[in-house]
Amino acid sequence: MKELPMSREDLAARWPGYVPPPSLEEYAKKYEDSFVMRRRDGILELRMHTDGGTYVHNWAAHNAWNRVWQDVGNDPDNEVLILTGTGDRWFSGAPRDVWQKPLYEEDPDYIYQQFYDGTKLIENFVTALEIPTIAAINGPGVHTEFALLCDITLATEDADLMDPHFLAGTAPGDGLGLALQALMGTKRAAHHIYTGQSIPARKALEFGLVNEVVPHDSLLARAWELAEMIMERPRYARRMTHSILSRPWKKLVSEDLGFHVSHQGLSMLGGKKQGMAAKTVEEGNQRKAW
Repeated sequence: MKELPMSREDLAARWPGYVPPPSLEEYAKKYEDSFVMRRRDGILELRMHTDGGTYVHNWAAHNAWNRVWQDVGNDPDNEVLILTGTGDRWFSGAPRDVWQKPLYEEDPDYIYQQFYDGTKLIENFVTALEIPTIAAINGPGVHTEFALLCDITLATEDADLMDPHFLAGTAPGDGLGLALQALMGTKRAAHHIYTGQSIPARKALEFGLVNEVVPHDSLLARAWELAEMIMERPRYARRMTHSILSRPWKKLVSEDLGFHVSHQGLSMLGGKKQGMAAKTVEEGNQRKAW
Protein backbone atom coordinates (compact mmCIF):
# COMPACT_ATOMS: atom_id res chain seq x y z
CA MET A 1 0.00 0.00 0.00
CA LYS A 2 1.29 3.45 -0.91
CA GLU A 3 2.30 5.44 2.15
CA LEU A 4 0.28 8.59 2.83
CA PRO A 5 0.24 11.45 2.17
CA MET A 6 -0.32 11.18 -1.55
CA SER A 7 1.61 13.77 -3.50
CA ARG A 8 -0.04 16.68 -5.25
CA GLU A 9 1.15 15.18 -8.56
CA ASP A 10 -0.48 11.80 -7.82
CA LEU A 11 -3.77 13.41 -6.88
CA ALA A 12 -3.70 15.66 -9.96
CA ALA A 13 -3.16 12.58 -12.13
CA ARG A 14 -6.08 10.70 -10.57
CA TRP A 15 -8.49 13.61 -10.20
CA PRO A 16 -8.83 15.84 -13.27
CA GLY A 17 -9.42 19.43 -12.17
CA TYR A 18 -7.70 18.85 -8.81
CA VAL A 19 -6.86 22.14 -7.06
CA PRO A 20 -3.78 21.62 -4.85
CA PRO A 21 -3.46 23.35 -1.49
CA PRO A 22 -0.82 26.07 -1.14
CA SER A 23 2.72 24.86 -0.62
CA LEU A 24 4.88 25.85 2.33
CA GLU A 25 6.83 28.19 0.08
CA GLU A 26 3.62 29.97 -0.90
CA TYR A 27 2.09 30.48 2.52
CA ALA A 28 5.42 31.10 4.27
CA LYS A 29 5.84 34.05 1.93
CA LYS A 30 2.24 35.18 2.42
CA TYR A 31 2.54 35.30 6.22
CA GLU A 32 6.19 36.31 6.48
CA ASP A 33 5.39 39.56 8.32
CA SER A 34 3.89 37.56 11.19
CA PHE A 35 5.64 34.18 11.15
CA VAL A 36 9.00 32.69 10.34
CA MET A 37 8.45 29.09 9.19
CA ARG A 38 10.76 26.14 8.83
CA ARG A 39 9.97 22.48 8.23
CA ARG A 40 12.01 19.34 8.58
CA ASP A 41 10.79 15.77 8.14
CA GLY A 42 7.14 16.78 8.44
CA ILE A 43 7.62 18.96 11.53
CA LEU A 44 6.63 22.59 10.93
CA GLU A 45 7.88 25.30 13.28
CA LEU A 46 5.96 28.59 13.28
CA ARG A 47 7.73 31.40 15.10
CA MET A 48 5.80 34.61 15.74
CA HIS A 49 7.74 37.82 15.17
CA THR A 50 7.54 41.52 14.36
CA ASP A 51 10.39 42.86 12.23
CA GLY A 52 12.50 39.87 13.30
CA GLY A 53 12.01 40.48 17.02
CA THR A 54 9.37 39.71 19.63
CA TYR A 55 5.87 39.77 18.20
CA VAL A 56 4.06 43.04 18.97
CA HIS A 57 0.32 42.79 18.61
CA ASN A 58 -1.21 44.30 15.47
CA TRP A 59 -4.48 43.86 13.60
CA ALA A 60 -2.92 42.63 10.37
CA ALA A 61 -1.59 39.55 12.17
CA HIS A 62 -4.85 39.19 14.08
CA ASN A 63 -6.58 38.96 10.71
CA ALA A 64 -3.99 36.57 9.26
CA TRP A 65 -4.05 34.01 12.08
CA ASN A 66 -7.36 32.39 11.17
CA ARG A 67 -6.07 31.85 7.60
CA VAL A 68 -2.58 30.62 8.48
CA TRP A 69 -4.09 27.80 10.57
CA GLN A 70 -6.16 26.79 7.54
CA ASP A 71 -3.19 26.82 5.17
CA VAL A 72 -1.03 24.86 7.60
CA GLY A 73 -3.82 22.36 8.19
CA ASN A 74 -4.52 21.93 4.48
CA ASP A 75 -0.91 21.12 3.63
CA PRO A 76 -0.54 17.31 3.73
CA ASP A 77 3.22 17.67 4.18
CA ASN A 78 2.71 19.06 7.70
CA GLU A 79 2.58 16.31 10.32
CA VAL A 80 3.41 18.07 13.61
CA LEU A 81 3.21 21.78 14.47
CA ILE A 82 5.53 23.63 16.86
CA LEU A 83 4.35 27.15 17.77
CA THR A 84 6.74 29.55 19.50
CA GLY A 85 7.77 33.18 19.80
CA THR A 86 10.92 35.18 19.08
CA GLY A 87 13.60 36.19 21.57
CA ASP A 88 12.86 36.13 25.27
CA ARG A 89 9.20 37.10 25.13
CA TRP A 90 6.16 35.22 23.85
CA PHE A 91 3.96 38.13 22.80
CA SER A 92 3.85 41.84 23.54
CA GLY A 93 0.63 43.79 23.71
CA ALA A 94 0.39 47.29 22.31
CA PRO A 95 -2.94 48.74 23.56
CA ARG A 96 -2.14 52.34 22.68
CA ASP A 97 -1.28 51.38 19.11
CA VAL A 98 -4.04 48.91 18.30
CA TRP A 99 -6.81 50.77 20.16
CA GLN A 100 -6.28 54.23 18.77
CA LYS A 101 -9.88 55.10 19.59
CA PRO A 102 -12.66 53.33 21.51
CA LEU A 103 -14.35 50.52 19.65
CA TYR A 104 -17.77 52.18 19.93
CA GLU A 105 -16.45 55.03 17.74
CA GLU A 106 -15.58 52.64 14.90
CA ASP A 107 -17.75 51.85 11.87
CA PRO A 108 -20.05 48.80 12.21
CA ASP A 109 -18.21 46.92 9.44
CA TYR A 110 -14.88 47.45 11.20
CA ILE A 111 -16.35 46.19 14.47
CA TYR A 112 -17.73 43.13 12.70
CA GLN A 113 -14.31 42.37 11.16
CA GLN A 114 -12.64 42.58 14.56
CA PHE A 115 -14.96 40.08 16.15
CA TYR A 116 -15.10 37.83 13.10
CA ASP A 117 -11.31 37.57 13.21
CA GLY A 118 -11.33 37.14 16.98
CA THR A 119 -13.71 34.19 16.70
CA LYS A 120 -12.26 32.47 13.64
CA LEU A 121 -8.63 32.56 14.78
CA ILE A 122 -9.60 30.35 17.74
CA GLU A 123 -12.15 28.21 15.89
CA ASN A 124 -9.73 27.46 13.06
CA PHE A 125 -6.90 26.67 15.44
CA VAL A 126 -8.87 23.83 17.00
CA THR A 127 -10.68 22.64 13.85
CA ALA A 128 -8.32 23.19 10.90
CA LEU A 129 -5.22 21.66 12.48
CA GLU A 130 -5.67 17.89 12.40
CA ILE A 131 -2.07 17.24 13.44
CA PRO A 132 -0.34 17.10 16.83
CA THR A 133 0.49 20.54 18.19
CA ILE A 134 3.26 21.63 20.56
CA ALA A 135 3.60 25.12 22.04
CA ALA A 136 6.95 26.44 23.25
CA ILE A 137 6.28 29.54 25.36
CA ASN A 138 9.61 31.34 25.22
CA GLY A 139 9.02 33.94 27.94
CA PRO A 140 6.44 36.28 29.47
CA GLY A 141 3.65 37.79 27.41
CA VAL A 142 -0.08 38.05 26.93
CA HIS A 143 -2.39 36.01 24.69
CA THR A 144 -1.17 32.55 25.55
CA GLU A 145 -4.50 31.02 24.49
CA PHE A 146 -2.97 29.38 21.40
CA ALA A 147 -0.26 27.83 23.56
CA LEU A 148 -2.83 26.48 26.02
CA LEU A 149 -4.94 25.02 23.21
CA CYS A 150 -2.00 22.95 21.93
CA ASP A 151 -1.74 19.25 22.77
CA ILE A 152 1.53 19.78 24.63
CA THR A 153 2.68 23.07 26.15
CA LEU A 154 6.24 23.84 27.23
CA ALA A 155 7.29 27.03 29.00
CA THR A 156 10.47 28.72 30.14
CA GLU A 157 11.05 29.54 33.81
CA ASP A 158 10.17 33.22 33.25
CA ALA A 159 6.93 32.62 31.34
CA ASP A 160 3.86 34.41 32.68
CA LEU A 161 0.33 33.47 31.68
CA MET A 162 -1.61 36.37 33.21
CA ASP A 163 -4.89 37.60 31.68
CA PRO A 164 -5.00 41.43 31.57
CA HIS A 165 -8.48 41.93 30.08
CA PHE A 166 -10.47 42.78 33.19
CA LEU A 167 -7.73 45.15 34.41
CA ALA A 168 -8.01 46.89 31.03
CA GLY A 169 -11.72 47.43 31.59
CA THR A 170 -13.12 44.70 29.36
CA ALA A 171 -14.41 41.16 29.70
CA PRO A 172 -12.00 38.26 28.96
CA GLY A 173 -13.71 36.93 25.87
CA ASP A 174 -10.98 36.23 23.31
CA GLY A 175 -10.23 32.63 24.28
CA LEU A 176 -7.68 32.97 27.07
CA GLY A 177 -10.32 33.13 29.80
CA LEU A 178 -12.05 30.14 28.23
CA ALA A 179 -8.81 28.13 28.32
CA LEU A 180 -8.03 29.17 31.89
CA GLN A 181 -11.47 28.05 33.07
CA ALA A 182 -11.11 24.69 31.34
CA LEU A 183 -7.59 23.93 32.57
CA MET A 184 -7.29 25.43 36.05
CA GLY A 185 -10.91 25.33 37.20
CA THR A 186 -13.67 27.86 37.70
CA LYS A 187 -12.59 29.30 41.07
CA ARG A 188 -8.91 29.67 40.26
CA ALA A 189 -9.69 31.17 36.87
CA ALA A 190 -12.10 33.68 38.40
CA HIS A 191 -9.48 34.88 40.87
CA HIS A 192 -6.76 35.30 38.26
CA ILE A 193 -9.10 36.96 35.76
CA TYR A 194 -10.42 39.51 38.27
CA THR A 195 -7.02 40.33 39.76
CA GLY A 196 -4.81 39.90 36.70
CA GLN A 197 -2.43 38.14 39.09
CA SER A 198 0.66 36.62 37.54
CA ILE A 199 0.66 32.90 36.76
CA PRO A 200 4.40 32.16 36.56
CA ALA A 201 5.60 29.00 34.86
CA ARG A 202 5.98 26.85 37.99
CA LYS A 203 2.50 27.82 39.17
CA ALA A 204 1.16 27.17 35.66
CA LEU A 205 2.69 23.69 35.85
CA GLU A 206 1.01 23.10 39.21
CA PHE A 207 -2.34 24.30 37.82
CA GLY A 208 -2.11 22.07 34.75
CA LEU A 209 -1.72 24.91 32.25
CA VAL A 210 1.65 23.69 30.96
CA ASN A 211 3.26 20.27 30.79
CA GLU A 212 6.93 21.06 31.31
CA VAL A 213 9.06 23.99 32.46
CA VAL A 214 12.28 24.07 30.46
CA PRO A 215 15.41 26.31 30.49
CA HIS A 216 15.22 28.93 27.78
CA ASP A 217 18.23 27.60 25.89
CA SER A 218 16.71 24.09 25.81
CA LEU A 219 13.13 25.06 24.93
CA LEU A 220 13.09 24.53 21.17
CA ALA A 221 15.34 21.49 21.39
CA ARG A 222 12.85 19.88 23.76
CA ALA A 223 9.93 20.82 21.49
CA TRP A 224 11.68 19.22 18.52
CA GLU A 225 12.57 16.16 20.59
CA LEU A 226 8.90 15.63 21.41
CA ALA A 227 7.87 16.29 17.81
CA GLU A 228 10.40 13.76 16.51
CA MET A 229 9.15 11.18 19.02
CA ILE A 230 5.60 11.75 17.80
CA MET A 231 6.76 11.38 14.20
CA GLU A 232 8.06 7.88 14.97
CA ARG A 233 4.47 6.64 15.26
CA PRO A 234 2.25 5.85 12.25
CA ARG A 235 0.53 8.72 10.48
CA TYR A 236 -2.97 7.50 11.25
CA ALA A 237 -2.07 7.04 14.92
CA ARG A 238 -0.74 10.60 15.10
CA ARG A 239 -3.75 12.19 13.49
CA MET A 240 -6.39 10.12 15.27
CA THR A 241 -4.70 10.73 18.62
CA HIS A 242 -4.75 14.47 18.01
CA SER A 243 -8.40 14.21 17.03
CA ILE A 244 -9.19 12.54 20.36
CA LEU A 245 -7.09 14.97 22.39
CA SER A 246 -8.50 18.08 20.70
CA ARG A 247 -12.14 17.00 20.86
CA PRO A 248 -12.78 18.62 24.29
CA TRP A 249 -11.51 21.92 22.88
CA LYS A 250 -13.69 21.57 19.77
CA LYS A 251 -16.76 20.99 21.91
CA LEU A 252 -15.92 23.82 24.29
CA VAL A 253 -15.16 26.30 21.51
CA SER A 254 -18.32 25.34 19.64
CA GLU A 255 -20.49 25.77 22.71
CA ASP A 256 -18.93 28.74 24.51
CA LEU A 257 -16.51 30.82 22.43
CA GLY A 258 -19.24 32.85 20.73
CA PHE A 259 -20.72 33.64 24.15
CA HIS A 260 -17.34 34.82 25.43
CA VAL A 261 -16.50 36.90 22.36
CA SER A 262 -19.90 38.59 22.25
CA HIS A 263 -19.68 39.51 25.93
CA GLN A 264 -16.24 40.98 25.46
CA GLY A 265 -17.64 42.97 22.55
CA LEU A 266 -20.57 44.21 24.62
CA SER A 267 -18.25 45.30 27.42
CA MET A 268 -16.06 47.18 24.95
CA LEU A 269 -18.96 48.84 23.16
CA GLY A 270 -20.63 49.81 26.42
CA GLY A 271 -17.65 51.07 28.37
CA LYS A 272 -14.79 53.54 28.09
CA LYS A 273 -11.63 51.50 27.58
CA GLN A 274 -8.79 53.89 26.97
CA GLY A 275 -8.16 55.19 30.48
CA MET A 276 -7.95 51.69 31.93
CA ALA A 277 -5.73 50.49 29.09
CA ALA A 278 -3.02 52.99 29.99
CA LYS A 279 -3.12 51.89 33.62
CA THR A 280 -2.86 48.25 32.56
CA VAL A 281 0.17 48.93 30.37
CA GLU A 282 1.95 50.53 33.32
CA GLU A 283 1.09 47.65 35.65
CA GLY A 284 1.92 45.06 33.01
CA ASN A 285 5.32 46.57 32.30
CA GLN A 286 6.15 46.37 35.98
CA ARG A 287 5.31 42.64 35.94
CA LYS A 288 6.91 42.07 32.50
CA ALA A 289 3.57 40.72 31.32
CA TRP A 290 3.08 43.21 28.52
